[in-house]
Amino acid sequence: MKRNPYFILCAAVLLMTACKSTEKNTVPIVGFVDAFEDATIAQAKSGFTDALAKNGFSEDKGNIKIEYQNAQGSIPTLTQIVNKFVSEPVDLLATSTTLSSVTAAQKTKTIPIFMMVSPTPERAHLLDAQGKAPANLFGTVEDLNYIDTSFMLIPKLLKAKAGKLLIGMVYNQSEPQSADAMERIKELAEKSNITLIAMPLNSSADAQLVTQSLLSKNIDAFFANPDNTVFAAFETIYKNCEQKQVPVFTSEAGLVQRGAVAAFGADIYQWGYQSGLQAAQYLKTHKTDGLKPEMVKVRKRVYNADAAKKYNVIVPDNFEAVK
Repeated sequence: MKRNPYFILCAAVLLMTACKSTEKNTVPIVGFVDAFEDATIAQAKSGFTDALAKNGFSEDKGNIKIEYQNAQGSIPTLTQIVNKFVSEPVDLLATSTTLSSVTAAQKTKTIPIFMMVSPTPERAHLLDAQGKAPANLFGTVEDLNYIDTSFMLIPKLLKAKAGKLLIGMVYNQSEPQSADAMERIKELAEKSNITLIAMPLNSSADAQLVTQSLLSKNIDAFFANPDNTVFAAFETIYKNCEQKQVPVFTSEAGLVQRGAVAAFGADIYQWGYQSGLQAAQYLKTHKTDGLKPEMVKVRKRVYNADAAKKYNVIVPDNFEAVK
């Protein structure tokens, strides 16, 4: 029987389309959500994708697709991004910083969420009435235990300073980890005979005004606590402190590269890498058995050589200079 060439052509096209559709559906999609644009926070995404690649998952190989979206600091945009990923749906969500993780946890109870640069579910106020975290929350988190060491770097490194230290900081009232950190630092300062002046900063747009107000109190040092607003406004904070010859210390290693004198805190790249290892395990097994939010493992004592020299700070040998 003679076959119709047109019919054969249509059948071939349909077959190819079906194959491509099947192929597309077999490639897992990662929805990566960043809350805002920041050079330090961006290291988490690099670590995450490097961990996936190390375990055989990369877009170059064509065996994974990473859809990256950045909310640029806008909560409505962040909500839209997460809703889009949930409705598609993606195979897993990767969330960087607290706002992304909390928003994702509020929008889906089924898609696995691999957090990074985020607090524990308890600190993020994500526990239910029984004290349990959402079953789809995984990745790497941080509590506030390390912040004692971070804050106490200041009196140790400024030990030549005579009299009682006056330390300033800003905090975001709407971020649970920021408000919690402020309360913890306040208690620590009282126990250590340090005067702490803390002022609210809920938007990076107000950073200059608030920082200048803080500096007018003649503070001896500024402490940049774990706060997304501080990350976003760091250059403004640092510039104003530098003009008044006030050294900046921090709990975030990435901010030392941007001008802070010293820090004891998580390596943001390694934070993302650690979460990426969990995501890779899920992609290999399609199971979450054995996975749970785990504490960040890599913390560093780092210092900025130029800043230390400028403020005559002698750094102990167990600190690593950053470039």
